[in-house]
Amino acid sequence: MTESAALHDICDDTAVRPGSETTSHVRLALLALALGGFGIGTTEFVTMGLLPQIADGVSIDIPTAGHVVSAYALGVVVGAPALAALTARLPRKPVLVWLMVLFAVGNFASALAPSYGTLLVGRFVAGLPHGAFFGLGSVVAASLVPAHRRTWAVAMMLAGLTVANILGVPVATLLGQHLGWQWPYALVALIAVLTVLAVLAWVPSQPADAGAGVAAELRSLRRPQVWLALAIGTVGFGGMFATFSYITPTMTELAGFGERTVPAILVVYGVGMTTGAFLAGRVAQRGIMRGIVLSLLAIAVLLAAFGFLAQTKVTAVPAVFLLGLVPTILVPMLQTRLMDVAHEGQSLAAALNHSTLNIANALGAWLGGVVLAAGYGYEWPSRLGAGLAVLGVLVAGFSAWLGRRAPE
Repeated sequence: MTESAALHDICDDTAVRPGSETTSHVRLALLALALGGFGIGTTEFVTMGLLPQIADGVSIDIPTAGHVVSAYALGVVVGAPALAALTARLPRKPVLVWLMVLFAVGNFASALAPSYGTLLVGRFVAGLPHGAFFGLGSVVAASLVPAHRRTWAVAMMLAGLTVANILGVPVATLLGQHLGWQWPYALVALIAVLTVLAVLAWVPSQPADAGAGVAAELRSLRRPQVWLALAIGTVGFGGMFATFSYITPTMTELAGFGERTVPAILVVYGVGMTTGAFLAGRVAQRGIMRGIVLSLLAIAVLLAAFGFLAQTKVTAVPAVFLLGLVPTILVPMLQTRLMDVAHEGQSLAAALNHSTLNIANALGAWLGGVVLAAGYGYEWPSRLGAGLAVLGVLVAGFSAWLGRRAPE
């Protein structure tokens, strides 16, 4: 499935607000935002598949090259809240454009980096606009459709991120293996430039929210429900990342696949992610909090069974598909939930969701590594992940209970 084919479904049942954008304009606006997500998803994950080439290229060992991934994640964690708060009073469309310009600069700098130190700086800069672009893009996407279609619109905007795992990452990885590790970053920078042009052409102009500003954005952090929603993402997705971070040795050691088969298995994971993004809107129609709780329960059940399913080739591939599908259903609902409970701080809260996911990535990978270092097999990180998902269910349940006692 290509990005354009996957995103073509946008035109099938888009409902727009009366008197606002037409169906075709909404489709093109979401496509422009999704193109940016496609570039971000490609650059975020392609580094993991090119660590040997990067290590050779800048004369470091592979463990040190892993810090390149951490530099990007640090950029996301720092940039998401900072840029979202600082740009809150500016019109949305120019902010989206300049965020993508910064993303292009970071990737061009990465492609041209002559040393390890300059590469770290380039990856950090490339990560800075990641969360802010997704956060503000989600707000813009949700504003284009009626209230009951907001989660669907956010899911369509995030579809570019999921399609990147099917198309962008494999193509960029092959490019890096054959032409050099710098070329994937140059390709992503080109995608960023195309996104700038698409946003300028297709995304409607929108003023900043009335009363928006740094103070208003930061006030949203006083709300307990914002922190609870962020906690749901941290622990709920920590379980998924505890499993996915070690997916290659799990497939080779437990399931018995050869290393050459792993890229195809990762494509299956990407297909699952894309499917989950398109299902998220339908699940959300039954209620955001209900959908969040049910998704977390499904994640817990899947991770509890994953260690058993991964022990044979017949069941391992469907399990990987579900590992991509089920957690991805949760992302747009969490994004919508954060925008609901943040009130005047929607951009900051939505951006923080992506900082949270990067923290979950680091937490899950670390906890999974602790389990493996303790001498347990590759079937155990997912079992630890199931416990984290159950903890997410408890946090979501407390959030729902608190919402009934003290509605915001």
